[in-house]
Amino acid sequence: MELGSILHFLQDKNILITGATGFLAKVLLEKILRVQPNVKKLYLLLRAADAKSATHRLNNEIIGKDLFRVLKEKLGANFNSFVSKKLTLVPGDISREDLGLEDSILREEIYDQTDVIINLAATTNFDERYDISLGLNTFGVKYVINFAKKCTKLEVLVHVSTAYVCGEGGREGLILEKPYHLGDSLNGVSGLDINAEEKVVRDKLSELQQLGATEKEIKEVMKDLGISRAKLYGWPNTYVFTKAMGEMLVEQLKGNLSVVTIRPTIVTSTFKEPFPGWAEGVRTIDSLAVAYGKGKLTCFLGDLKAIVDAIPADMVVNAILVAMVAHANHPSDDVIYHVGSSVRRPLRYGNLQEYGFRYFTAKPCINKDGRPVKVGKVTVLSNMDSFRRYMFIRYLLVLKGLELANTAFCQYFQGTYLNLNRKIQIVMRLVDLYKPYLFFKAAFDDMNTEKLRMAARQGGVETDLFYFDPELIDWEDYFLNIHLPGVVKYILK
Repeated sequence: MELGSILHFLQDKNILITGATGFLAKVLLEKILRVQPNVKKLYLLLRAADAKSATHRLNNEIIGKDLFRVLKEKLGANFNSFVSKKLTLVPGDISREDLGLEDSILREEIYDQTDVIINLAATTNFDERYDISLGLNTFGVKYVINFAKKCTKLEVLVHVSTAYVCGEGGREGLILEKPYHLGDSLNGVSGLDINAEEKVVRDKLSELQQLGATEKEIKEVMKDLGISRAKLYGWPNTYVFTKAMGEMLVEQLKGNLSVVTIRPTIVTSTFKEPFPGWAEGVRTIDSLAVAYGKGKLTCFLGDLKAIVDAIPADMVVNAILVAMVAHANHPSDDVIYHVGSSVRRPLRYGNLQEYGFRYFTAKPCINKDGRPVKVGKVTVLSNMDSFRRYMFIRYLLVLKGLELANTAFCQYFQGTYLNLNRKIQIVMRLVDLYKPYLFFKAAFDDMNTEKLRMAARQGGVETDLFYFDPELIDWEDYFLNIHLPGVVKYILK
C-alpha cells in the first residue's frame, strides 16, 4: 500500500461529494476547504429542484452552520468569494439515473473533470419507508457506480457504508472486514434478490393506490414492509438492510473501478477539528443523553456491559481521506475498512451511564420554568422480560384502567386514552428497532484499518492532520468535556 502527502493529493483535484447536507459530508467538506484551499473544485450533489433551491440549502444547511466558523475566521471577508470559487452546486437525486442531473452541460463537465467521488448520500433512519430507503441506500449505489464509470479521469470512488451491515448475526464475537455478496443472507433464508425487492415495493404501492390508501397509510405500510423484509433476511431494520444491499451492488457492479468501502460505527461529535464537540441532529446514543438531561429517561433497557462502538466524526473523515489516497488508481478486490473503537478503545453502556450522571449532576439542564433538572440513577432493565414487566406495571395497567373508565363515562377519556396508547406504541416500536444494539456484545475487527494507519505513519501522510486512531481517545475526558457539552450546545439548545 503506497501512501504520500494527503495535502499534495488534494491539490488541484475535482471531487464529487454526494449527500452533501449530511453530518459527515459537512465535516468532510469543511476539512478539505480548511486544510487544502488549493483543491480545484468540489461538486456538491444536493437533492434540490433547481439551482436556486440548491443555493438555499447550501447557505442554510451547510456553510451557515457553526462548523464553518474556523474557516470563516481564517478567510474573513474572502470567505464568500472563496466558497463560490471552490464549490459547484449540483441539483440532483441519487435515486435516479445520471444522479438526476438535468443540466447536460454540467453533467458533461463532471464526467470530464472528476478525479474522486465520495458517496455519502443515505437515509440513516432505522424506520424509513422501504421505498425511500431502497431508492437511496441501495439503488442509489447502483446509480453512483454507473455515473462513476462515465467519469474519464476518475481515480477512486469511496463508498461510505456502516459497520452495522453485519445485521442480527453479528451481535457477538469479532466482526471481520469482509464484503457482502449478492444473495447473502444472515437468517438462513436464501435467495435475496435486490431486483425482486424493488418489485415487492412496486407491487405493494400499486395495491395500496388501487385501494385508495391515504398518504399516511402508505407511509406506515412502507415502514412496516421495510422492517419485515429486513428481518426475513436477518437484518434488524430497514437502514442496515438497505445499506447491506448497497454494498452487494458495489461488489457486483464495480468492475475495474478503484473502489473502497468505509464502514463507520456510531459517529459522534468532533474530537479535535475544526474544534471539539461539534454535533448535529439527535444521533443514536445522543437520543439517550438528550432524554436523560431533560429528566425524561427513567429507565434503560440494555446490558451495561455491552459495547457501544462510537467514533468521532473527524476521525471518520480522516480515515476517508487517507483511504482515498491509498487506493487511488489501484483497483483491488474487497477493500473494506471498519472505522470504530471497540477493539482498540472499547466503550460500554455502563460508561455512558456514569458519564451522563456526572455531567448532568454538575451541569444540569434548565427547565422552562427556570429550575435545574435533577437527574438520578436510571432503572436498568437487563432483558426483555423485565422490560415487559416494567411496561405492564407502569403503563399498561393504567391504559387498561383508562379504557374501562372511557367506556363507563361515554368516551370522556378518549383523548387521554389515545394519547397514552400512542406513546406506548412508539416506545415499543423504538425498543424493537434498537434492541439489537442495546445488547450488542461484538467488536468490529479493524485489521485493515490498522494497516492503513501504519502505512500512513510510514508513508508521508500528515498524521497530525489526518489522525484516526481511537487509542488517542480518553472516553471520560471526551464525554465530560467534549461530547456532552457539544450535545447541550448544538442539540439540546
